[in-house]
This record gives sequence, C-alpha cells and structure tokens, in this order.
Amino acid sequence: MIRFKKVRTSAMFREYFSVFILLLLISFTIMGVALGLFVRNYWEKEKFALLESNCYRIADSVIQLVDSDYAQKYPSSTVLIISNNLATFSDSISADFFICDTAGNSLYCREMQQRDMNLYTGECIIHKRIEIPSFMLQKLSDGPLSCISDFDGNLAENNFVYMVPLSLNGTEIGAVVGMQPVSSSFRPYIVQLLRMFLLSTLFTLCVAFVAVYLMSYELTKPLRQMSDATKSYANGDFSKRITVRGDNEVSELASAFNSMAKALASLESSRRSFVANVSHELKTPMTTIGGFIDGILDGTISEDKHSYYLSIVSDEVKRLSRLVTGMLNMSKIEAGELSLNYRDFDICDMIFRITLGFEQIIESKQLQITGLESMTSTVVQGDEDMLTQVVYNLIDNAVKFTPENGEIHFDVTNDNQNICIRIRNTGKGISSEELSKIFERFYKVDKSRSFDVKGAGLGLYLAKSIVEMHGGQITASSIENQYTEFSFCIPSKKTCNFSPDV
Repeated sequence: MIRFKKVRTSAMFREYFSVFILLLLISFTIMGVALGLFVRNYWEKEKFALLESNCYRIADSVIQLVDSDYAQKYPSSTVLIISNNLATFSDSISADFFICDTAGNSLYCREMQQRDMNLYTGECIIHKRIEIPSFMLQKLSDGPLSCISDFDGNLAENNFVYMVPLSLNGTEIGAVVGMQPVSSSFRPYIVQLLRMFLLSTLFTLCVAFVAVYLMSYELTKPLRQMSDATKSYANGDFSKRITVRGDNEVSELASAFNSMAKALASLESSRRSFVANVSHELKTPMTTIGGFIDGILDGTISEDKHSYYLSIVSDEVKRLSRLVTGMLNMSKIEAGELSLNYRDFDICDMIFRITLGFEQIIESKQLQITGLESMTSTVVQGDEDMLTQVVYNLIDNAVKFTPENGEIHFDVTNDNQNICIRIRNTGKGISSEELSKIFERFYKVDKSRSFDVKGAGLGLYLAKSIVEMHGGQITASSIENQYTEFSFCIPSKKTCNFSPDV
C-alpha cells in the first residue's frame, strides 16, 4: 500500500499563498477590464474610420452621377445606380448607408432597388421612420459628424453613425448617412476576445498557482525549520541546523540562525563543563579542608604537624576565594556593573611582586625566569586590582603549564601610547583549534596537556574582559611543543572602550 507523506504547511505559508493568489486574480481582473476598454476604444475608432471612408466614397460617386448629363437623361436609371451602390457598400461591411435631404428625410436607400432591378415605387418602410434629430443636422453644416446614437429613440438600439454632407455647386442638398448597430458588430468580437483571454488567463493561473505554491513553500521553509529547531533548542537539543539556499534576506537570517545555534551549543557545552569544573573545584578543597580540620580536632593529626596542614587549608581557602571572586567578577562584567578605579601605578613592580609569590613552585620545578632584570619602571593609568588579576592569571598559567627546567620570559614595552606586556613560556603549547577558544567563557584547555589542571575556565575570559575595559587588547600565540605566549596592550593614559560580551 502506497502512503503519501502529508506536506505540513504553516499559517505564514497559507497567508503568503492566499495573498499571492489574490494579487494574481486582482491583476488579471484589472488587466481584463483594461483590455476590454482599450479594445472597445480601438474598435470604435476602426468602425468610425470604416464608415467614414465608405461615406466619402458614396458621396463622391453620388455627386459625380447627379452632376452628370446621364442623370438628366435617365433619372430612373440614376436612382437605380445610386440604390445599387448603397446596397453594395452596405453589404460589404454589414452596415446601412442611405442618403437624406437637408430636412433629414430619406431620399435614396438600398431598399429602393427590387430583385428584378426595377425601382420600388412605394415608400421605404425601414427608412421612412428614421428621423434624424435637428441638432445633428445643424452640426452637419460644420462638416462630417460621427457619434453613437439611436436618433432619439427612432432606432431600436445604439448605432455607430457617420454623416457626410452632400454639396452640389456650393449648395447643400443632403447628406450620406452610414449606420452600424453597436451590439451586433461589437458583441461577437468582444465575446471571442474575452473567450481567448479567459482561456489564456485560466492556463496562466494554473501555471501561476503551481509556481506560487512552490515559491511560497520554499520561501517559508526556512521559517518552518527555524520553528522546529527553536522547539528543539528549548528542550536542550542544539544539533538542528537550517538549510541555507540562495543569497537573500531569508538566507541571511538562516545563516545568522545557524550561527546563533552553534554559539548556543558551544555555550551550553561550556556551561555544562563549567558546572562540572566548579563542582569539582568546590568539592576537592572543601573535602581537603574538612578532612584536615577533622583530623586536627579529633587528634588524628599530631600537634607538631598542625602548622603544615593548616597552611594547606589556608591555600585551599584562598583557592576557593579566587574562584568565588572570579565568578562574581564575571557576573558584574556581563551585567555592566563593574567599574574601574583608575590610578597611576608601576606595572613592572606589580609583575615583580606577583612573580615573587610563585617563588616556591618556580624553585620546585627549577624554572628559568628571564626578562625581569631588563625591565624598567613603567607607570600606567588603570585599575591596579583588576590588572593585578590579569597578570596573576597569565603568570599562574605560565608557571602551571611550563614543564620542569623550562623557561618563562617577561617583556614590557612602551611606545608612549600603549604599554604591552608579553609572557612566554616553553612547553607543549596550545593547538590552533584550542587557541581560538581559550578566551571564551567557561572554556578549559585540554586537560591532557598538563598534570595541574586546577581552575574553572574563567581566568582568561576575565583577563580579556578587564583588558578590553581598559581600552586594550589581549592575544595569544603558540607553537606546539615549543612555546605559548600571551600578550596584552593597554593605553598608557586613561581610556575606556568596552561592552560586555553577553
């Protein structure tokens, strides 16, 4: 059994489709009305032009015949010839031509000729009741007259009327009148034209229906995909992506949506890792602190070792304090609530003091420190506490990830506009893939590159934020199995150019 997949359509798709179809119907209706008006106008001009040419030809032939000697010798034959000509012209264009006098009464018409080529002796029952309105006869004195009229009700319907005055030796003797019913001439033509128009319109609408359906469906497809993806994102699944096609606003929106989904997925992954890291970072020192204090209290740890274990507890408390401070600072930065307290201080002296605090671990790993001996006093304007946190994090990372017998090099430069601090350490380095992410929130470099992996992935993010709050920039470069270098530059004078990366 064959099953057909039901095509799901959205409300927006139905709206687009309905609007497009409605616009097409309105457009074709306007086009049909306009075409009818143009065709009618053109048809009227053509009919008047045809009546005009025939009226003038009849007028010329009648004047020539009446003004000839033949008309004087053979009056009956003259009337017969005129009647025959009127019949011929009338039949040729399905019209009615006749000649009237100056009072508007019929003088010659096609009905005056009988089938046996004799003259009809009685009055013409058709034209005797035609009375041309006097106002039309008056206008005729000024020249040819064209109009659509029923002669004030004398005719059964409106006719195209064209009248040409007849003058003999400067004297007006009558007029040639040409008439053709409007409905009988125009209706078959317009009906046939409308039939062709409707057939072509119906075919075009069928094609347009399919085209608009497909176009509307494709146009709203990314929006439907976004709707489905959004529902997945709400459930924590950020794997869905939108198919990007073309180069328009919708495709740009789809690309932006995919970028947002990628960023959300990365952020969600980082947050999960952050929660795991913070949980571990909190649990480990708290367990250590609790164990050592319980050991001291219950006497498990001898009194002579109290100072040693209390120093470990103190280090763990400081570690917890740094973690909590980092989290609080991150929250303040993202909320835009962290303000800087600018003052002048010697940044080289700061580097000396912070490095001295790592003396014990530096000596235990037998690290070589270079560059400190060549630094000179360099005064900057900035928040000393915040920049201390930046330098501390960078030195802490350098000491942490430098292998035994490795080297850490410091360099401070000043070009009177910017002060740059560079800290380079030897070691395994950072891969190019990780190097592009190390300043992201909650990101923690691959643990396999060091045995010492304490931290929750906030240090470099906070360092970047603080440097940017000072109007500076921080960068990192690395060659695997050779070195890693962090450098940041801040203006030597007070400036601020920062917006939190929320």
